[in-house]
Amino acid sequence: MQIATHLAPRHTEATEAVELSFDQREKSRLRATLLNGEAFGIQLRIGTMLSHGDKLALPDGRIVGVIAAQESLHEVRAASATALAKIAYHVGNRHVPLQIESDYLLMLPDHVLKAMVEGLGGTVSAVTRGFQPESGAYGHSHVHHSHDDEGHGGRIHDGLQPRTQDR
Repeated sequence: MQIATHLAPRHTEATEAVELSFDQREKSRLRATLLNGEAFGIQLRIGTMLSHGDKLALPDGRIVGVIAAQESLHEVRAASATALAKIAYHVGNRHVPLQIESDYLLMLPDHVLKAMVEGLGGTVSAVTRGFQPESGAYGHSHVHHSHDDEGHGGRIHDGLQPRTQDR
């Protein structure tokens, strides 16, 4: 199985593609499936988050384009830009992922936040879209190197079962 251990420059043309949810793009290590059906691994430096449009380099030279998967989200709208900014401020104070657009917000479904938004005068609708929330004040980690020269290969641990008493 091919394992991507580093990012390629974003301007590099992708020869393959993978569709990942926001939750998957937050993980630095996981198994995934290319759109062509081939399984591969991702093992990036801890803390590296993938964004829609990022490119992963496979050891065989192929470049994998990252696509934000369609997800169930809440779309938040308000009567004015000021009202939307106030809602964004209050949602942001809860430190939850939030995608900010010019006239709406996108967030993961949460009944408590939905009630808060509605209490602030916003409207909440269920939608299905790719989710690319703001990376926060400090940005997110994009590390463009590998540790292939350190003499240890990557291991993907997905699929391992937790130990039980009788093992």
